[in-house]
Formats: sequence, C-alpha cells, structure tokens
Amino acid sequence: MHLVIDGFGGDGRLLADASLVREMLDLYPDMLGMTKICEPVVVRYQGPVPEDWGISGVVMIAESHIAVHTFPERGMVWADIFSCRPFQAGPVLEDLRRRFGLAELSVQELPRGLEHLPASAQRQTISG
Repeated sequence: MHLVIDGFGGDGRLLADASLVREMLDLYPDMLGMTKICEPVVVRYQGPVPEDWGISGVVMIAESHIAVHTFPERGMVWADIFSCRPFQAGPVLEDLRRRFGLAELSVQELPRGLEHLPASAQRQTISG
C-alpha cells in the first residue's frame, strides 16, 4: 500500500521545526505496526526558489519507508507511507493534521504489488 498525503493550510512555524518532523518519523512506524530499521534522517532544504525551502526527512522501515517534505512558506506538507503490507492510516492522518495545524488533507491510496497492475504494465523478465 502506498499512501500519498498532501497537507494544506498549515502553521509555517510548525512546518519549519525539524524536531517535529524527526519526532513524527520516529513515532509513525510504531503507530502503524511497522518495524523501524534505522533512525530518521532529517535535513533542511533550500533550493533555487526561495519560498520552497523546508524540512525533508525519511525513515526506513522493514516494510519500505516513510518520507515527509514540508514547505513552511506555503503552509504545505507532502508525506508518503510506502509499505508492502496494508495498514490503518487514520491515526497517522489525524496526528499529521494536528502536528502541523493543517486545514486540509488530500489523501490518495495506491495499491502496491503486481497483482494490482494491468497486464500491460506488469514487469517483464528478460534473459540474456
């Protein structure tokens, strides 16, 4: 399962707080019943567009990964939870909304696995 989350209308001060992002990435594997295999990596990013700076972080889990990117000047956060197992997203979505003071969430759930792909998109194996 791949959960894609876009959050809008957030508090810029909270979205700029690297410790909040680190805390979130440290907490979510347990909330989801997943296995954290490393400590979260969190960095501040400043790109060529001044208002696109923010905090980015990732934590590797045995089931895949959880990533987050904040945009304090825009009041936005993007997050992905990618797992080889299904999970209950409700508690994480509520925490994300509360943690950053988000006014709105847009959530997409994408199935993961070859059995969910149309035959034309399935992986091919080519032997030499």
